[in-house]
Amino acid sequence: MNAEFKSVSEQPRRSLGILVGLGAESKLLRGRQAIVAVGGGGEAGAAQGAEQLIGSGATRLLSFGFAGGLDPTLPAGALVVPRLVMDHGSVWPVDPALLRWLGGATVERLLSGSAIATTAEAKAALWRQSGAGAIDVESGPLARAAAAAGVPFAVLRAVSDPAASDLPPAALAAIDEKGQVAPLRLLAALAGNPGQIIALWRLARDARLARRALTNGVATLRDES
Repeated sequence: MNAEFKSVSEQPRRSLGILVGLGAESKLLRGRQAIVAVGGGGEAGAAQGAEQLIGSGATRLLSFGFAGGLDPTLPAGALVVPRLVMDHGSVWPVDPALLRWLGGATVERLLSGSAIATTAEAKAALWRQSGAGAIDVESGPLARAAAAAGVPFAVLRAVSDPAASDLPPAALAAIDEKGQVAPLRLLAALAGNPGQIIALWRLARDARLARRALTNGVATLRDES
């Protein structure tokens, strides 16, 4: 998916670049002094977005948005601030100063994968293999780009689908190339399998908790670390 780049406001002296997966996540950052890139929910788009942030002058990077829970003790809305990001066999440590800026770690590890973990069974397997508290798509590409450019990075995410939850196929089918929910895609997916409505309602409930946690988390951050 192609990354959609936009400048939220004038760049501060020490520019903060924020990578999100979905357009809905970027809306939670309104009013922040930051450069924001939307990866579109895929690994390639996330890598492109991270490069755009660095190319636009970002001197510190933040992976922000939703994450899938792997640790079964993490409920929907739990904030995920890891010390380490695991990505395709590599382990990337989060910058200590940015970690303090975020209020400290809430989990030891976050797993960054090539795709979203869609079933409780898949999440349980990843939990056993990695011990990571949660999984996303964007943090690994961001960590790689940060290391290549020599800039610090950190992660602030919230669990939108806990470990025991399956993601209904319609939720993924509805996301377009810009990381936005496309209503016609959603309706088409539901028409083919209307039994997903209850699962979608549960996902929407959990996503509201995640959005609330992220909004509260953003509100506590200073513009400079």
